[in-house]
Amino acid sequence: MQYACLVHVDGAAMAALSKEEQARLTDETIAHDWELRRSGRLILARPLEPPENAAIVRVRAGRTTVTDGPYAEAKEFLGGFLIVEADDMAAAVAIAGACPMARFGSLEVRPLLVQTHSVTGEARPSLDCSVYSRPSNSAVDR
Repeated sequence: MQYACLVHVDGAAMAALSKEEQARLTDETIAHDWELRRSGRLILARPLEPPENAAIVRVRAGRTTVTDGPYAEAKEFLGGFLIVEADDMAAAVAIAGACPMARFGSLEVRPLLVQTHSVTGEARPSLDCSVYSRPSNSAVDR
């Protein structure tokens, strides 16, 4: 079963990191992602730009409005996500608990909802992981 691990980041904790600590955390999370991928448990992992770079889009009564982020002031903000394969919620929670980013916020774990079109039976498009392969110059396995 597939689960989304939504990474909620404590902005103050991240801002307190030095440039060197930020680089080490980035390296640690990338290495962790590749460990999960090699074990067959990671489908996709991506960090997100900070809320200041977001746009909120709403359509009401046929009218589209766009609000520049951040949408709301909060101690934590959505900083990234992982899509993982796990046998059950307990296994997905264990994967989330091992994520280095858990030290700088929290991870919300949710099962992905599978839906099909009511007339055609067609499912939503899925990710083609073959287009997201590791660069050939990666030092992860060295």
